[in-house]
Amino acid sequence: MKDVIANKIEIQGKTSEFDVSINLKSENDGVLIYKVDFTAGTDFDPHPITLRWKIPAINVKGVWKPTTDFAKRIMDDWELDHMESRISVDSPIISLFDHNDINVVTFACSDVINTTELNALYREEDNCIYCHVSFFIERHHKISNYTTQIRIDQKNQHFSKSIKDISSWWSDFENLKPIRTPDLAKVPVYSTWYQFHQKLDTSELIEECNIASELGYELIILDDGWQTIDENRGYDFTGDWQPERIPEMKDFVASVHQTGMKLALWYSVPFCGKKSQAYRKFNGKFLTEKHRWAPVFDPRYPEVRDHLINLYVNALNKWDIDGFKLDFIDEFKVYPDTILTKENGRDFSSVNLAVDRLMTDIMKSLLAINPEIVIEFRQKYTGPAMRKYGNMFRAFDCPGDSVMNRVRITDIKMLCAETAVHSDMFTYHQDEPLEIKALQIVNTLFGVPQLSILLQKATEKELSMIRFYTQYWKANSSVFLNGTFEPSRPLANYPILKSCSEELTIIGLYDNYVIQFEEKSNQIDIINGQITTDIVLSSTKNYGSYQCVIYNCEGEKIEEYNVMILIGVLQIKAPICGLVQLKKL
Repeated sequence: MKDVIANKIEIQGKTSEFDVSINLKSENDGVLIYKVDFTAGTDFDPHPITLRWKIPAINVKGVWKPTTDFAKRIMDDWELDHMESRISVDSPIISLFDHNDINVVTFACSDVINTTELNALYREEDNCIYCHVSFFIERHHKISNYTTQIRIDQKNQHFSKSIKDISSWWSDFENLKPIRTPDLAKVPVYSTWYQFHQKLDTSELIEECNIASELGYELIILDDGWQTIDENRGYDFTGDWQPERIPEMKDFVASVHQTGMKLALWYSVPFCGKKSQAYRKFNGKFLTEKHRWAPVFDPRYPEVRDHLINLYVNALNKWDIDGFKLDFIDEFKVYPDTILTKENGRDFSSVNLAVDRLMTDIMKSLLAINPEIVIEFRQKYTGPAMRKYGNMFRAFDCPGDSVMNRVRITDIKMLCAETAVHSDMFTYHQDEPLEIKALQIVNTLFGVPQLSILLQKATEKELSMIRFYTQYWKANSSVFLNGTFEPSRPLANYPILKSCSEELTIIGLYDNYVIQFEEKSNQIDIINGQITTDIVLSSTKNYGSYQCVIYNCEGEKIEEYNVMILIGVLQIKAPICGLVQLKKL
């Protein structure tokens, strides 16, 4: 396959206006890296150029992309739904995997700032899969040259390892060095959004913090609503960011701190509502005023960047907060009415490069005040460039959907290395049975759990369940966050997740699958995230005797006995959303 790729990369869209060349930069252990150059004698308007190559569709089960959620099937070449990546949307990477989750080919582009388009499509005429990377697929300003790299990985290894290797490759570029992840980015989080929305009440929030702190939560994210008394769930008043609903913000933050919790504030970064003072001040300095929610700031103006930076610096200095949830970064983009020139006060023509400058300056300013500041970004703006500015990456909103939460956590986790991956806030209907409620939290455990539950109305059993799994996560956070992570069966929505250290292996079982027992750790914990009590282990070796301790979802020990794990199959009964601990004797 190496020769097929190396000799047959086709350049589509060639023009006399500029030259495009592709040259093999390195080849090592199944990994090919190509250097791509766009050049001309003078400035030129780039137009779409595509690099395309094909591989035989042999033992290909599915196609992994960063945010396709449940849609990891093979697509046909007449399905023209290509993946777009830019600084604040997705990552320019695609991975094809076989029927045993082994990498077939994983390819990526080093340019994670500018807009690219990628896909891997099945062509029925020759039963091959055509991979492509397209450049300059959106309107672009004039350039004099352009250089990037394409990495094509054909190693015979688990597909997740190939994805992680590309994440490490990105991190080695000087302009993509991730920021450090502080300890506060790795603690369970209480969010106000799903329970309060914009109707925030400070006395209720303090009581929620008291309960959440006792359960093991250490950070509260104060979401939309703190800045306005308007409750229409819109963005008409964004842009000024004055604490209209909570005028004594500093005192409120101090009260939160007294509960043992830290506090982060939500901001919708790009929006400038038409009812704000900022809208009048920055008239004409928007990427678009035709957005369905609110006009979008143009970060190519230095005064716009200064305004946004000062908002966050002043909040940090005046209110003693501990972090920010900076939302909607992906809305900084080229709109149909965006002018792509460097003039009339704009010091950038490129929107993507201006976003990079804005976010770089924000982080430089905030870290100078508090080196431990936490910044949360939400999928889809969780790509390699965003690791330069954020240290908490959260799964995109999926309230009540435990499976989607697990899938999104897993997809982010494979790409972001040491950056902390957070779940979407788990929530549920109050009348759900306890074990079904527990499904929501056990599906978050391979990320950092976030909840949005009205704790004051929770039952004692409910609180016991949340406390048990929150404390279990905290006791084993080093394994969940830093252990060797292996997700299985992406087309089946990762029904088995595994994270290992030398001493402990944690397995999450989320559907009726057999666990292939091949563990070297002295202790193996199995989280039964199913609605059945049957856990089946299959072994091809004799591992010997283990102490087996079984807990229910409230953390009550319900059984303890010794088992022999030998060649063959072993069935263990465990409660729905219970925990099985196997310790080597």
